[in-house]
Amino acid sequence: MISTDKKITIGILFGGKSAEHEISLQSAKNVYDAIDRNKFEPVLIGIDKCGKWRSIGDSLSLLNTANPNHLSLNPEGNPVALIPESAGILTGASSDVLSNVPLPKLDVIFPILHGPFGEDGTVQGLLKLAGVPFVGSGVLGSAAGMDKDVMKRLFRDAGIPVGKFLTLKSHEPFPAFAEIETALGNPVFVKPANMGSSVGINKAHNEQEFSRAVKEAFLYDSKIIIEEFIRGREIECAVLGNENPAASIPGEIIPAHDFYSYNAKYLDENGARLEIPAKLESSQQKNIQELSVKAFEVLCCEGLARVDFFLKENGEIIINEINTMPGFTKISMYPKLWEASGIGYTQLISRLIELAIERFEKEKKLAVHVFFED
Repeated sequence: MISTDKKITIGILFGGKSAEHEISLQSAKNVYDAIDRNKFEPVLIGIDKCGKWRSIGDSLSLLNTANPNHLSLNPEGNPVALIPESAGILTGASSDVLSNVPLPKLDVIFPILHGPFGEDGTVQGLLKLAGVPFVGSGVLGSAAGMDKDVMKRLFRDAGIPVGKFLTLKSHEPFPAFAEIETALGNPVFVKPANMGSSVGINKAHNEQEFSRAVKEAFLYDSKIIIEEFIRGREIECAVLGNENPAASIPGEIIPAHDFYSYNAKYLDENGARLEIPAKLESSQQKNIQELSVKAFEVLCCEGLARVDFFLKENGEIIINEINTMPGFTKISMYPKLWEASGIGYTQLISRLIELAIERFEKEKKLAVHVFFED
């Protein structure tokens, strides 16, 4: 547990270069509004779509907060950066900023970043080099959890049931839909390998739809995956912890549309119904919770993750994917699952920060080999 007489300064890092930029803004606003001000002093650090970091320090760094469809990052603010071994001390990105504006030292960073350049190990590597504790998985867990191809192969090798899938890279010959249909059935889902929040995902029933889906997926990544369609209930489970992770009660997504799209997840409150807890037999609930923890550990995840499943009519449970930095919007499943499991939103944020500090303190005790020249 956190025990200090002084408030902990927590940098909320959000925005980013990925197609999930706007989702990150929503998540950051919710965390900022809910964080325990008795324990923490939040500092907002927005990353614009060009990748530049800017710090204003308060909620003014977000524009149009009343309308999630038009939420945007304020372009004003002090350009800042983190450099190796800075121990969380922000550096001004220009001499004017350095000399005229006092910059805070961040005790912990909460990188509420979704998708590439944020959830894929890139920022996690930077934060490790900077020597600052951060919420969520490290480089390995983040990278493995982001790449759906690598993720599914690791799950499969660990004996965790996954659906049939094929991988296609942008330089490889374009397959005919008939080949895909023979291997995976009809319809299929086409997805960028490294993207989340249903961005770039399409369902294909024929050659024309398949061709269009592949072209769109390749807009977001140079590697895509093609998955069999699995008819079943969409069940999600939240995981929390480091060495001894725990699973929440599972919930069910009941989409109002063809599948759980970007809009249904983040913008349309009527786009899907969340049933928490999911109506499951006790054995099914236990199995899903155990598989969630196993998936979390197989990918070397830390802190938090949401694990998504399909529950088929015959009772078979198939893992779809893991999300190492799930959304924290007001309609997001991860905080809702923990709320139903007895951990409220504010308490959940505090626990995630505690886990970040615990891991950092443990890693500091590891032996470091330093080589000196004679």
